[in-house]
Amino acid sequence: MSQRRPREESLPTRLRRLGVNDPYAVALVLEAPDLAALDSADDEVLDDLTWAADPDAALRALARVVAAPGGEAVLAQVVADRVLRIRLLAVLGLSLALADHLVRHPEHVSALREGVPAPDREGLRDGLLRAVGADPRSHQPVSTLVADAALNAVRVEYRRRVLHLAARDLTDEVGMEEVGRELAELADAVLEASLAIGRASLPVDAAPCRIAVIGLGKCGARELNYVSDVDVVFVAEPVDGDDEESALATASRLAKSVIHTCVTGTGEGSIWEVDPGLRPEGKSGALVRTLDSHVGYYARWAKTWEFQALLKARPSAGDLELGDAYVAATLPGVWSAADRDDFVTDVQGMRRRVEEHIPSRDVDREIKLGPGGLRDVEFAVQLLQLVHGRTDV
Repeated sequence: MSQRRPREESLPTRLRRLGVNDPYAVALVLEAPDLAALDSADDEVLDDLTWAADPDAALRALARVVAAPGGEAVLAQVVADRVLRIRLLAVLGLSLALADHLVRHPEHVSALREGVPAPDREGLRDGLLRAVGADPRSHQPVSTLVADAALNAVRVEYRRRVLHLAARDLTDEVGMEEVGRELAELADAVLEASLAIGRASLPVDAAPCRIAVIGLGKCGARELNYVSDVDVVFVAEPVDGDDEESALATASRLAKSVIHTCVTGTGEGSIWEVDPGLRPEGKSGALVRTLDSHVGYYARWAKTWEFQALLKARPSAGDLELGDAYVAATLPGVWSAADRDDFVTDVQGMRRRVEEHIPSRDVDREIKLGPGGLRDVEFAVQLLQLVHGRTDV
């Protein structure tokens, strides 16, 4: 470690110049022996605090990571690797959840090194399946981990991947569209691993089934954000002419396992809410239906807003061939929705119902659901898609 050289400004003064709000308290943090290298006159480690939205939080979180069991090697990486340092400070200065993750898993700091590639969709899927001990090449992967061990493994690998993405996002290495796409593909991988966990807990006499998870909403459109719920619909079929009722019973167990895997809290936290509420008949409807049942519902009972939702439908996990069949079978109804009686008034009515559920005190500041908010933009675009999408290609 290099010797410190005298400098004209004190450490608190320097910290204040770098944007630290409480420089005297942070200076005390830096006096810890583990962090002495950060105050070296021969490097510019502290100067990179300008990448952190909250430099105070970044330094305090870094101190927690370094002090954690296994965190001894982190500081050497921070001092030696500027790309890693900038990415890490950016993350620690904005995300308490990822800071807590690194305190539990300081070895994941190495994921922020320069040259660690961004994964593609297949890489994300394979990584999540391997994390739970499933074979990614299997037609229906089965986890070798069960219970909390499986749930924790999914969470650890998921947050390692989010850490890598968030670091690139916060340092302007990727744009918003790429972030949304990678988060959606990561969600697909989590759903795939969740199915593998569900298969591991099926009774030995469970009827075989084909099951596909259809992504809707932000996930389906590949525009997911870091805190979005994941909207899904489940479709299933028996295998080789087996009994349909038994196959659906198996598929329902798998669907419930997927939801449980993602929403349950463990020592590694939870992941996100899985919302199957856009399925036929909503919360009062069956969690899983066959393809014919889905198609029959949309042909006879579906409302205009349900076809709006299907604009974003895509196969996310499970049997992708079945998922493709679902999208192909429901798409004609999407493009004929504009021919329905009272099409425009149905869309307008749905929009009004959304606004009516906003507390009156929040209407003027609700940027997502309020008048003139994001949902108005979304509805306007979807209305145009439903009217012109079948002809404008």
